[in-house]
Amino acid sequence: MSQVDARLAELGLTLPVVVPPVAAYVPAVVSGNLVFTSGQLPFVDGALPLAGKVGATVTAEQATELARTCALNALAAAHSVIGSLDRVTRIVKVVGFVASDPAFTGQPGVINGASNLLGDVFGDAGQHARSAVGVAVLPLDAPVEVELVLEFA
Repeated sequence: MSQVDARLAELGLTLPVVVPPVAAYVPAVVSGNLVFTSGQLPFVDGALPLAGKVGATVTAEQATELARTCALNALAAAHSVIGSLDRVTRIVKVVGFVASDPAFTGQPGVINGASNLLGDVFGDAGQHARSAVGVAVLPLDAPVEVELVLEFA
């Protein structure tokens, strides 16, 4: 078992199957020593567990858990192109999108779900630059979407 797989197991998590694209793109690409993931929705077993706007039909707490799921899906996408997450030397950037009710301003707290998972899994190498953006709507009415840039050796 790889070190990252062992750490995920300690956290009670397993790397999911890569979510098939919902449009004309691939889940992740490699350029040099970087992996760029496509935006990952919070699919669990092929379905969205919740839909709607954060601050309206989805609570900030629910959205934070969904952001965590998005990050796990992004790690699966990265794994699919580099073979082992043990090769990751740094999480470089996280971009999180939150489908928000117009009055909701807690996007950074929601995307902490993704950031905290990455820190829990990779330790210091999980510290990253980040954007947390509120948007009107996301594909399939998902509440959250996350993309990653990872460095690997």
